[in-house]
Amino acid sequence: MHGVIFRIGLAACAVLPASGALAQAYPSQPIKVIVPFTPGTGMDMIARSVGPKLFERLGQPIVIENKPGASGNIGAEMVARSAPDGHTVMITANTMLIAATLYRNVPYDPLTDFSPISLAAWGTLLLTANPKANINSVADLIAQAKASPGKLTYASPGVGTPHHMSMELFKDLTGTNLLHVPYKGSAGALTDLLSGEVNVGFVPIHVAMPHVKAGRLKALAVGSAKRHPNAPDVPSLQESGVRARTWTCGTRSWRPRARPPRSSPSSTPSCAPSSRFRKSGRTSTSRAWTRRLPPPRS
Repeated sequence: MHGVIFRIGLAACAVLPASGALAQAYPSQPIKVIVPFTPGTGMDMIARSVGPKLFERLGQPIVIENKPGASGNIGAEMVARSAPDGHTVMITANTMLIAATLYRNVPYDPLTDFSPISLAAWGTLLLTANPKANINSVADLIAQAKASPGKLTYASPGVGTPHHMSMELFKDLTGTNLLHVPYKGSAGALTDLLSGEVNVGFVPIHVAMPHVKAGRLKALAVGSAKRHPNAPDVPSLQESGVRARTWTCGTRSWRPRARPPRSSPSSTPSCAPSSRFRKSGRTSTSRAWTRRLPPPRS
């Protein structure tokens, strides 16, 4: 795992100096890596693993800054407004792309304000339940949710995160109603799921399995199309009768993009798809995403 992360970090170094401004003397100052979520999340661990290798390669300090809030929008806005000189980069999940379909006034355009650097990680989500909930399978979950609509609760690291959207898709496909309990990060969501304060939740499989093996969580189904090698005894959601594409969480690195002024429509043709995308509130992968959700809790 770490070897893969380090190679990604080195690849990122090769991409960053691509523009003319960067090629002159890059890097000329410490590099700031923004993680728009709380410490201890998967993307935070990736950033802190890649950081030392970037320092070895570039010879400049790598400063990891956590800027959580608004489901990653605060950190993403900070990066979007940074100078596009390669000295500010961001490691985040696909939440940044989802936000454009959920919020009416996103302070950045995910298609025009950022340039991708590299895919950092790709993981499968595991549908889990606290043992106190007496939910032993996907069928149990569906039955309980339909018997008492809105009574069962599920945790997520925040509105618009892959964990949240995966459960909304699950609800849409199964005709169930579960109460969403959003948190400001993964740590709080996992803590309350483990304690039984909330009943169920999608959790990255590498995070969930140690707790499953210790008996603190029950694994109901994996989000991959087939059974996952890390959990061969756990059925997939498709096996359990929930037909959908894979339920995954991607982490990527980005940097702010140098763009011409917005005042000239002809100079920014790439804005058009984004505008239609936001106006319609649609994505091509999930019927659940077509619904406008209420603003996140403060």
